[in-house]
Amino acid sequence: MKKINTRNLLLMCAGLISVGFLANVASATHSWGGYHWARTANPFALKLGNNLSSADWTSHLSATSLDWNSGNTPLITAIVAGTSNKRCSMVSGTTQVCNGTYGNNGWLGLASINITGGVHITQGSAKMNDTYFNTSTYNNPNERRHVMCQEIAHTFGLDHQSTDGSSQNSCMDYFSNTGANAGSNLSTKPNQHDFDELNLIYAHLDTTTTVLATAASSSANDIGDDPNSWGMLISQSGNGRSSTYENTNRDGSKTVTHVFWTLEAAAKCPSCDHRFEGH
Repeated sequence: MKKINTRNLLLMCAGLISVGFLANVASATHSWGGYHWARTANPFALKLGNNLSSADWTSHLSATSLDWNSGNTPLITAIVAGTSNKRCSMVSGTTQVCNGTYGNNGWLGLASINITGGVHITQGSAKMNDTYFNTSTYNNPNERRHVMCQEIAHTFGLDHQSTDGSSQNSCMDYFSNTGANAGSNLSTKPNQHDFDELNLIYAHLDTTTTVLATAASSSANDIGDDPNSWGMLISQSGNGRSSTYENTNRDGSKTVTHVFWTLEAAAKCPSCDHRFEGH
């Protein structure tokens, strides 16, 4: 029998473990720019400010919060009374969640985060545009929940799993729960890959925290109804439904915004910056 070289065997095992670790890291495909909330311990609680104007939207916020708390996750959401308004001014240490008739401007949902130190989220906002959700195309519980779930999760530091319109059965994709799919609850909740991604994003700890509110509002860094306040177009999905914008603020921080465009806006010109189109 051939004698086994123990040293070589140990080296081989170590190599396989290393390859496996790298494969897991490589599978981390939908972190949003490495952005994350700074905190000194896991798990941590992120407050979601409820500024919603109807019981219907509030029920979707409650369901979304429960969905994101249902997995093995370092980030626990906690719904609190909102301290903002329809404009959805950001509040330090929180994500403010709002709905309103923001206008016939082409977007269904808008998620913004304020960034300091290159990667640390200090505050966020998630907006749902009732101008479209009040129409027959988008006014169904599955589409509302899909968009609510996605916009809030962007403020965790999550990007999309897919933007091609296919369903990954995750709210972090761009499946559309409209038309023939209006009755489908696919893509209305996070899936295991979303929780895996959160655990990768928040695997390390920081020496400071940004999840404790320190100010009533930092409205100087807000994203307003004027699309020009979003700053520079950084990226856009091939089908035109997703765009990312970045604005540098006077205090040296930056505000980054994910825009979820309507089907109609994307269909007109997938490669265009939809801010400058008539809607």
